[in-house]
Amino acid sequence: MSDKMNTIPFRKLLFWIFNEYKKYNSIFNIPSHGFVNYNSGLRFKLINEQIDSPIGPAAGPHTQMAQNIICSYICGGRFFELKTVQALDELEIEKPCIYAADEGYNTEWSQELKLSSSFDEYLKAWFLLHFLKELFPFSTNDKNGFIFNMSVGYDLKGIKSNAIDKFIDDLLDCSNNVLFEK
Repeated sequence: MSDKMNTIPFRKLLFWIFNEYKKYNSIFNIPSHGFVNYNSGLRFKLINEQIDSPIGPAAGPHTQMAQNIICSYICGGRFFELKTVQALDELEIEKPCIYAADEGYNTEWSQELKLSSSFDEYLKAWFLLHFLKELFPFSTNDKNGFIFNMSVGYDLKGIKSNAIDKFIDDLLDCSNNVLFEK
């Protein structure tokens, strides 16, 4: 297995979702009878938002990819702890990056995608979750029903950098980003 992640263009993700559902009644190999719907009207208030459920994936390499966020949503995830991003987005890290001779330590500063690719993946996932919510009865929540919880790091200098500042601004309101228009 490669340690490099390759993103899938929005158009291909959309085509994949439609084709697979039409042919096999599944999305990303998750059969429609396994889709989790929140139609009870029960809501949870978290971070001043209403969400259908307080469960979802913890941050990790998997939460960088739009298709994995979509899979989690289909299976009932509504709180998405996005992978921590940082200004140093081109580090080469030897894998595995956990040292556990005595106690377990994560020995890396890493993200698998560049900052711009991470933003692109989160934006694709955001659009596709809204799309799927309209297409399927995943939720009767008038609001989003889900939260993207961003994480930035790993040091104050990086967090205060222009690149991270732009990333945060774009996640808070992506309407001014060129990808939003695209």
